[in-house]
Amino acid sequence: MDGWSDEALGRAYDHKVVVRLVGYVRPYKVRVLIAVIGTVLFSLASFTQPALVGMAIDRALQGKLPDLALISLAIAGLALLSWASYFGYMNTTAWMGHRVLLTLRQQMFIHLQKLSMSFYDRNEVGRVMSRVQNDVTALQDLLTSGFFTVLADLLGLAVIMFWLFRLDWFLALVTLAVLPFLLLVLWIWQERAKKAFIKVRQSISIVNTNLQENISGVRVIQSLSREDENQRRFDRVNANNLNANVEAARLTAMVNPAVEMSMAIATGVVIIFGGISVLNGTATVGVIVAFALYVQRFFDPVRELVMQYAQLQRAMAGGQRAFEVLDTKPEIVDKANAAPLPPIRGEVTFEHVDFGYSPEALVLHDINLQVAPGETIALVGPTGSGKTTITALVARLYDVISGSVRIDGYDIRDVQRISLARQMGVVLQDPFLFSGTVRDNIRYGRPEAEGEEVIQAARAVGAHEFIMQLENGYDTVLVERGQNLSLGQRQLLSFARAVIANPRILVMDEATARVDSSTEAIIQQALKHLLKGRTSFVIAHRLSTIRGADRIAALQDGRIVEIGTHDELLARDGLYSRLYRMTYQTESHDGSGDRANGAGQEPVPAPGERNRSQ
Repeated sequence: MDGWSDEALGRAYDHKVVVRLVGYVRPYKVRVLIAVIGTVLFSLASFTQPALVGMAIDRALQGKLPDLALISLAIAGLALLSWASYFGYMNTTAWMGHRVLLTLRQQMFIHLQKLSMSFYDRNEVGRVMSRVQNDVTALQDLLTSGFFTVLADLLGLAVIMFWLFRLDWFLALVTLAVLPFLLLVLWIWQERAKKAFIKVRQSISIVNTNLQENISGVRVIQSLSREDENQRRFDRVNANNLNANVEAARLTAMVNPAVEMSMAIATGVVIIFGGISVLNGTATVGVIVAFALYVQRFFDPVRELVMQYAQLQRAMAGGQRAFEVLDTKPEIVDKANAAPLPPIRGEVTFEHVDFGYSPEALVLHDINLQVAPGETIALVGPTGSGKTTITALVARLYDVISGSVRIDGYDIRDVQRISLARQMGVVLQDPFLFSGTVRDNIRYGRPEAEGEEVIQAARAVGAHEFIMQLENGYDTVLVERGQNLSLGQRQLLSFARAVIANPRILVMDEATARVDSSTEAIIQQALKHLLKGRTSFVIAHRLSTIRGADRIAALQDGRIVEIGTHDELLARDGLYSRLYRMTYQTESHDGSGDRANGAGQEPVPAPGERNRSQ
């Protein structure tokens, strides 16, 4: 339910949120002034007309036709002013509001790009998306019209109260005696409606979650024949959403009758007491008519303010949650005096490194490792031994708890992280491609790369042939995550993307784990080009990839238990030898190049389920 509760619904006014929003509106001071003037003029023009109508009736009864003509012109002028001022302030507030929302979304997007990986470890993607989309959208009505609509309603009530007491103070007091009863009814309604609106938000959230889960897992659902059971589950949550919305609609439908009843009672009071006043000669017909019109106009702002109350609550809660994201500090930041990392040779040194995703639970213990420039080192070990964590520390996705990681002698915490990232490349088990053309995906890390460079990179990894067979070659548009390509083709494009970026340090995390034998043969040829002259960290289980490494580091329980060449480690008869006998030897004997299913074999995780401590 994404933390949506009574408290999360927010208050109608949150001073901290309003102060932050004022900072976004400050650049538009002139337009704010125009909107305020427009709001004031709209309220004065709209709510002065009934008084003029009453005056016109009295002048007509007195036979003063010239005055009647002037009043009619004044009413027409006020109507025109009301229309112009309403258009002016609504157009101005919409212009400002959408630009504030544009700025806010831009800031949140840029900020999310800078947040550390630990932030995304703690927060689900759906929750982050909700902050950027739903919570910012909750501010939309407030910024584009809501605030000035409330201001217009309050000013309208003030103008109406002025004219009521100006026309007949006693009749005004008698008429407004119904107001406390209405406010009590609306207060009781608002408390019940708030709970109903929360339930609506929760129920649609559950429906969306269920729908997303079933769409994402449709392959598993169909393979296990779960369609009927999942349909029954969806029917239940959908029915709950129906009931919640019906209840909310029922409560919403109660507002207008309550207001209409109060207005009818007030109008009846005006007619009775006003009629007596007319008969007694203490009031004119025009005053009573104006009074009746004002009573009817009085309850419109009241009704609007009640309906705006829930919107204000949602807006304040959305603002608070959006600013909470902007106030989240990245954990990986450059030091004040951090210098750019110069072009590197690629020497990587781990010195007594301890690390854990929380200080209480260490994942790596006293890691000491030196990788020479251009050396390829393979990391092997059981699930959870710390292989992926080591590569994440090299890229400085996290900071060590103790010890240091050095590149060419530079502690990576002392250099600008962007200068490190520009000299590194990463190829993952699940290649991530972006919406766009094949060409754009290959040069994603170097947008300035020329067309010939893109083709050369594709040729180097054996991807050029299948690209040219696509409908539009390098200009073929890829759908979300490149799903219109096979897994092997997507992986080849990720290799080409790494080649064109020309990194000095390359990380390959199970890059060949999920491809077929024929694609692996192409990838093995690509690896010869990709790894040549680069310092490379390779996490793999295929024997062909492991044996191609200069050295192999075997990890267990977050420690490097042995390191050496393939032959050296086999001769030691230690952890690597056991893994080899259980897994790699089977692979070698069957000659398929596919991963075996022996003991010690790491299962291929589903997307997004990789153990982060691996």
